[in-house]
Amino acid sequence: MASDWLGLGGKTAVVTGAAGGIGRAIAANLAAAGAAVALLDREATAAEGLAAELAAKGARALAIGCDTTDEGSVGAAAEAVAARLGPADILVNNAGILRPGPLATLSRAEWDQLLAVNLTGYLLCAQAFGRGMIERKSGALVHIASIAASNPQPRSGAYSPSKAAVAMLSRQLALEWGPEGVRSNVVSPGMIRTPMSESFYQDPDIAARRAAMLPLRRVGTPQDIADAVTWLASPRAAYVTGAEILVDGGLDQVIMELTPRPGY
Repeated sequence: MASDWLGLGGKTAVVTGAAGGIGRAIAANLAAAGAAVALLDREATAAEGLAAELAAKGARALAIGCDTTDEGSVGAAAEAVAARLGPADILVNNAGILRPGPLATLSRAEWDQLLAVNLTGYLLCAQAFGRGMIERKSGALVHIASIAASNPQPRSGAYSPSKAAVAMLSRQLALEWGPEGVRSNVVSPGMIRTPMSESFYQDPDIAARRAAMLPLRRVGTPQDIADAVTWLASPRAAYVTGAEILVDGGLDQVIMELTPRPGY
């Protein structure tokens, strides 16, 4: 097998929210596949630590403190990437937050904050890094949404609406930018154990019950998401755009299994 089977050698990839669980796995996967990786995160120190880890393995990695909700911060990050690593070939929109709460009492401030990170930030990054892709007639965008985009997650504030909007944003980008050679796709995680969801798994009974309800009988890891993202970002997925890939262990398929029926 060729060492660069995915065709990512010499590419420059940008990952937002790179210091988090899923972002870290995505960045490491892209670097292992031969891409130079820009690590964007509000936590600059954590991003710098990851950059050092990747560099120690021989990768080209650049840490950039960036608030993806701020247009100026995103623009400065895009300039830094171009100057240090070259034009971005790949953007992975991954930065995200969760703010629990019922809609009946959700404050406007909480709603706006979550949408700013989970949706508006995706657009700002797509614009800042996508312009160069359009000019060069080549590029790949991968956006991290969630199974909650199509299955409402109760008492989670604006989370489900934001992820549903990400899925549609990606489809619109695919339609508008496809003629310019830029692909846009979504990966929607479901039942993935990350630092954001770690508290859910502190109870062994809850962890076991979660695994038991999945057809694959295991809870996913950030690596499962990273593998799907890396393929979509690569030339191996050159004819895939406007798509959404569920990486959920089959969670989306269990509704009829959980529905009581006589005789079963």
